[in-house]
Amino acid sequence: FPENVMDEIKAKKNSVRSDIAKLISSLPEDELAEKVRKIEEGLFDFANFIEARIPLLYMHQGYEVPTNGIFRRSFQGDKIVVLPCFHKEKRSVSLMKVDNRETDLKQGPRGVLEPDPTRCKKVPIDRIDIAIIPGIALDEKGGRLGSGFGYYDRLIPRLPVTTRKVALALEEQILPQVPMESHDKYVDIIITDQRVIYKI
Repeated sequence: FPENVMDEIKAKKNSVRSDIAKLISSLPEDELAEKVRKIEEGLFDFANFIEARIPLLYMHQGYEVPTNGIFRRSFQGDKIVVLPCFHKEKRSVSLMKVDNRETDLKQGPRGVLEPDPTRCKKVPIDRIDIAIIPGIALDEKGGRLGSGFGYYDRLIPRLPVTTRKVALALEEQILPQVPMESHDKYVDIIITDQRVIYKI
């Protein structure tokens, strides 16, 4: 894309982020909790997730769908829970197995809890059965708008082709079209509080 088009897309992305923020913060707390519960149910009814032994999860921040309940249920269901560890200087991500949320996490460069490398073992990326990807806005083609750091756009292409890339979103976060740049990566499936969207 030429530079002025890139700037235009960036501006569009930022305005989408602030629209979504307004929308979600205007939802009553109990309604939001109910929506999150429905998304969780949707994920735990989803065959690919039920069968997955080693899911990649995320620690939510901002207006991403909260994952606390998903963690709890994944541990109860004897899944091997993996979380990303972000390396700011290399702008890269490594994946680590988390056994205990209380003791195995520390504050990461994005201000979000992530695996403590002194306590957690690295997991090879080809062992991931299903990847749960955060998003702030998505569309039915699998287009995804994240927080703007680009970590997941670099991680998604490294995941095995057979690993389902699943985003979680409130129905309010689904747009007719998400502004995408050439380096932005798509997800395969989106689970909302109302439906499961398979990429068109």
